[in-house]
Amino acid sequence: LRLTPLLPLPAVPDSLRRAVLVLHAALGIEAAGLRPEVLERACVGYLTLRQAGRIQQPGVLAVADMDLPSFEKRLWVLDLPAGRVLHRSHVAHGRGSGRLRARQFSNVPKSACTSLGFYCTQDTYGGKHGLSRRLRGLDAGQNSNAEARYVVLHAADYVSAAYLQAHGQAGYSRGCPALPPDQYRAIIQSLPEGSCLFVSGPALESKWLDGPVAARQLAARGWR
Repeated sequence: LRLTPLLPLPAVPDSLRRAVLVLHAALGIEAAGLRPEVLERACVGYLTLRQAGRIQQPGVLAVADMDLPSFEKRLWVLDLPAGRVLHRSHVAHGRGSGRLRARQFSNVPKSACTSLGFYCTQDTYGGKHGLSRRLRGLDAGQNSNAEARYVVLHAADYVSAAYLQAHGQAGYSRGCPALPPDQYRAIIQSLPEGSCLFVSGPALESKWLDGPVAARQLAARGWR
């Protein structure tokens, strides 16, 4: 499957671009499939959000690449200061976004679509899917209705190994980044309230992709 090319971000200083490449190399084999250009966007947004005080949990970053097919493990939870992958797993996209790969994205309630952009994790609760974590969308017009749409991290049988083996792909959510039943609890607990989740796709535009601001934050505070 051909992936949609992502254009290089403008105005990303060379120092930041090199730091992201060093990080990508340090992540090793567990980062297989995590494209450097997606990681760069995730890191730029994370650093810009940290500088703005919109992300309170330092050092943890989750990245979901919805341009990849759902039979691939396309979610990574990263410990940035340590340069290691905490978790890698499958993740579902919304029914309204497409079949094997997410192609349509929406912020509209009842669209059943995945919403792209940066999220800040909120509190946990016990719902019909068990332990779940609320998400706050930080990109106006792209994912800002996440709370109103009840877009949360939760477990789903349609992301289980048995489902994937039987169907050759994950099933669909109503817009939530649903997780495998055998990994969801550890993933949710590794993203405490105030952590950053980046849901990537080819149509994303975000004011948080500010290379110069991100570079200054990295120089001042590192990945924390």
